[in-house]
Amino acid sequence: MSSIVLSGLCWTKPDGGQVFEDLDLSFGPERTGLVGRNGVGKTTLLKIISGIVPPSAGTLSIEGKVVLVRQMLDADPHETVADLFGARQAIELLARAERGTASLEDLAEADWTVRERMLSALGRFGLAAEPDTLLRHLSGGQRTRAALAAALFQEPDFLLLDEPTNNLDRDGRQAVIDLIGRWRGGAIVISHDRGLLEHMDAIVELTTLGAKRYGGNWSAYQAAKVIELNAAEQSLAHAEKTAEEIDRKAQVLAERQDRRNASGNRKAAKGDMPKILLGRRKSSAEASRGKVTELAERQRADALDTLASAKARIEVLQPFSVQLPATNLPAGKAVLSFDHVTAGYDHEHPVIRNLSFSIVGPQRVALSGPNGSGKTTLLKVVTGEIMPITGKVTVSVPAAMLDQSVSLLDRGKSILDNFKRLNPGTTENTCRATLAGFRFRADAALQRVETLSGGQILRAGLACVLGGPSPPSLLILDEPTNHLDIDSIETVEAVLRAYDGALLVVSHDDAFLDSIAIDTYVEQPARNCDSDAGCQ
Repeated sequence: MSSIVLSGLCWTKPDGGQVFEDLDLSFGPERTGLVGRNGVGKTTLLKIISGIVPPSAGTLSIEGKVVLVRQMLDADPHETVADLFGARQAIELLARAERGTASLEDLAEADWTVRERMLSALGRFGLAAEPDTLLRHLSGGQRTRAALAAALFQEPDFLLLDEPTNNLDRDGRQAVIDLIGRWRGGAIVISHDRGLLEHMDAIVELTTLGAKRYGGNWSAYQAAKVIELNAAEQSLAHAEKTAEEIDRKAQVLAERQDRRNASGNRKAAKGDMPKILLGRRKSSAEASRGKVTELAERQRADALDTLASAKARIEVLQPFSVQLPATNLPAGKAVLSFDHVTAGYDHEHPVIRNLSFSIVGPQRVALSGPNGSGKTTLLKVVTGEIMPITGKVTVSVPAAMLDQSVSLLDRGKSILDNFKRLNPGTTENTCRATLAGFRFRADAALQRVETLSGGQILRAGLACVLGGPSPPSLLILDEPTNHLDIDSIETVEAVLRAYDGALLVVSHDDAFLDSIAIDTYVEQPARNCDSDAGCQ
């Protein structure tokens, strides 16, 4: 039976930083979701299992064929679809055979079915690309689909998938979910896509403390985390009670000792006690008081350590929540309208054609449609970055846009400085209090934006835009959950649930859209182009 067993596995960065150590994990022919915050080593772990990166220490035992599907963020200029399948030479041989230039030895070695099998594998993911198609001519989503098709083509015992639904539209995501749903071999899947994680047989959570396995899918994992939170809250309550009890007992003992000392002092004042006995009593009283104080301080220190640990555990497990200033956007207020809008980068080939829709009051609208249908272009029309070719766009309320890079933040400045810049006139105390509510407490607010993780940058952007005294009545978001870990996504969801203004969101993440209570969808139809590379 196929298996992957890790024993005492460690990996250290070239600069000496420890990423993980002493990992003991085993994987069988089941589908396992690998989750955890960005930076804890999830991708590195898959690279170690696939043999790309050697472990710093520990052992790795694999029974069966393992195939890693890498994230297709960039493509080599000359890399083709056939290269993904490891079949460039086989395809080139067939081409020579068709031209009549192949030798007898070539013809004897030719795999005459390879092209058809490749096209069949690509077709399972909705791709009609030819084997010699350059990957740079495919969109990010199409590259991911091609990589998945190439992985299945190799007939592995274990699929290693690193964020397979990133950059995919709804149909692409569904294709991956269908693949995993039918898969009966082993799979280790790094993902923040909760819809995909619902199809797992187990969840492994990787943290800085190690790895913990939870049986069942994402819903079962969440239920287990609720139980852990309840247990942590009970531990916190017990720790708080213990600390209070120790303080109370210490106070009682100190008062009792003080009464004894006072009684001894009164006797000494009468003068009927020998001086040598008075000295002994005084020394004994001081020693007794010192022991009581030392014991009380030791007990209190232990209780405070336990209390701090319990509070830290709650901080990790407790869902993020925040209170935001109100926009006071009236229910019937006109927010945004598109009136027969046609727009794009080329007047001869517009991306958006004759589109009309409107947003009123605190409506929550999602732009949907396949990759390349023009959703990002539409947002640029809303913000005025692109002017319509025909038609009229009206934005009737203050609006703010958070793009995927949160470009409204100055990367070289601190979170605090960005907050002050975007909310002029706000006092230092108000700035600090607001950022603390977004978990940028004390010195954390002084971090430069360029040093933050993707999730932290988005959280900082939301804090600066929505935490000020006058938040905008319309918030525009372009794929806000791309490349974020699940903790960061849930933080964003909590902020948007607390926001009472209107939303216009581009996202393919159905779980995210459900969580932020999207109530209206505006569909952008697919464009007619040879590939969606370059489609906006």
